[in-house]
Amino acid sequence: MTTGKRYRKLRTADDLKRVMTTYYAKLRYLRLGRPVAWLTSGAPVEILRAMGIVVAYPENYGAICGVAGAAPLCQEAENRGYSRDLCSYARSHLGSLYNPSIAPMGGLPKPTLLVACNNICGTVLKWYQAIQEEYDVPLFLLDTPFVHDELTDHAVTYVRAQLEDLIAWVTEHTGRKLEPDRLARTVALSNECVRLWTAIREACQARPSPLNAPDLFTTMAPIVVLRGTREAVGFYRKLLAEVQARVARGEGAVLNERHRLIWDNIAIWPKLYRFFRPFIDAGACFVSDTYTGAWAAPVSDEGDILDGLARTYASVLLNRSLQYRAQDLIGLVQRFEADGFVMHSNRSCKPYSLGQYDIRRLVTAATGVPGLIVEADMADSRAYADGPIDNRVSAFLETLEARA
Repeated sequence: MTTGKRYRKLRTADDLKRVMTTYYAKLRYLRLGRPVAWLTSGAPVEILRAMGIVVAYPENYGAICGVAGAAPLCQEAENRGYSRDLCSYARSHLGSLYNPSIAPMGGLPKPTLLVACNNICGTVLKWYQAIQEEYDVPLFLLDTPFVHDELTDHAVTYVRAQLEDLIAWVTEHTGRKLEPDRLARTVALSNECVRLWTAIREACQARPSPLNAPDLFTTMAPIVVLRGTREAVGFYRKLLAEVQARVARGEGAVLNERHRLIWDNIAIWPKLYRFFRPFIDAGACFVSDTYTGAWAAPVSDEGDILDGLARTYASVLLNRSLQYRAQDLIGLVQRFEADGFVMHSNRSCKPYSLGQYDIRRLVTAATGVPGLIVEADMADSRAYADGPIDNRVSAFLETLEARA
């Protein structure tokens, strides 16, 4: 199935819509009889799911707000005194608390618990404290030491102790206890989901690539909000089958693929297809990225399950050094035989964006391919300037043509 003459639409797009619609519908239904936890995308959800807690992700909801048009919700938060320089996921989500009438789906169902982990950024700590003040519900803060070089055993021990505290804290506030067998089953589902997602992403080494960045950005949703569930595993089995069939038939997401690119940073949700259209028109396909790979790490099998969870959640990409991130991007360029890379200098996500000019220099020096940096925002469309971005993209595509 193609869209226009240059892009091939996924058949599993309808399955994705059904899975995500069901997830958000169940949030409202299940909350009537079970505790609801709002948690950050880097929090150990397997523990909460194994304890029968309904989970919701304000960050994923922020992305939905971005697609729907987050600016009015951001303005609601700004009217309450929040700076426009604050993360737009935080602003749009907080705006949905203050004015749910203009929020997608009327906002998320009210939480009974909050769990924030600082392995992705420090903003979430204050964001979740603001939510706590709004709803007067208990908040658990999970601290992961920054990994400058290699993850140390001391750091694993430190994080594991906090996971034990988290389990006791959930029991204290909900009366629910953790059953080891149920945790093992949840982790097994989580790892199977990761295995399938990794296979899907790695299949894009094929020429032409069966997927483009917008495909990866949209289909990553279940591995974030449904990690550790049969629903996520079922969806990714279908998606992998479609991707493998495309590879077998020699079908690419971008028809007449000429250039292969890598993406760095979070998607520009308000302009997702608008931004990528000139690349598609030029036959340029984004065959991999650093963003969706952040959820491609299985729970480590070193030690017991809690040790494995501690190792995995302490080692996420944004909790690692610039040198590590540069090597990660270099590896993607080399493994996927990319002709260049594009970095989103994301106004909202400082941990992801600071250092990108140094990373670009290191990656180009190591691989010889050019890199483009565009300035925008992941959810707030007010930070997207069509003219300057179009000019930069056009010049970059001319560079790729000259090198072809």
